[in-house]
Amino acid sequence: MQKLLLSVDRLSTRIGQAFSWLIVVLTLLISWEVFSRYALDHPHAWAFDAMIMLYGTVFMMAGAYTLSKNGHVRGDVLYGFFMPRTQAILDLTLYVLFFIPGVIAMAWAGFVYASESWAILEHSNITSDGPPVYPFKTVIPIAGTLLLLQGLVEMVRCVACIQEGEWPSREQDVEEVDVEKLRAMVQVKVEDTEQLGAILTGQGASK
Repeated sequence: MQKLLLSVDRLSTRIGQAFSWLIVVLTLLISWEVFSRYALDHPHAWAFDAMIMLYGTVFMMAGAYTLSKNGHVRGDVLYGFFMPRTQAILDLTLYVLFFIPGVIAMAWAGFVYASESWAILEHSNITSDGPPVYPFKTVIPIAGTLLLLQGLVEMVRCVACIQEGEWPSREQDVEEVDVEKLRAMVQVKVEDTEQLGAILTGQGASK
């Protein structure tokens, strides 16, 4: 079972990493459009639509990736103080009541939305002669399906945690480095940073 869970994690990770390269494309597109608009006096009407679709694609396709890394922001400040089994019970309840119904609705509505767009080969009406939007709308049901698959994996993890009392391992990727880890990596003691702060403060006061 653990191998299956990690394989879904890897799928979400690979897809998220692949679509993250659209950030580079988006950056280059914005830079070129700014240069073309202000330096060459030659703006492109389709650029605004393209920027929206690129950013929207990155945002939606990163959902399953972020969930697989447990990276979504939590609003409950007490959650971190709970025991793993309590966390799992709370997570499982929220998955069943809110996450699963919401994501299924998003995937189904997105499928209908994309189907109607493909039927008329819809183009953007934000600008004249706008680019096609049906490929972009197709991302909605795809992202919803991937997010649903990853959500089911997280529910299995919750059940395993409730049974065993600790969270199962998950696929690792980029990890934020907090202050304590950074100090350990560079072999800096707390006393050293405090002394440096005192020196800088003293120098600032003397100046």
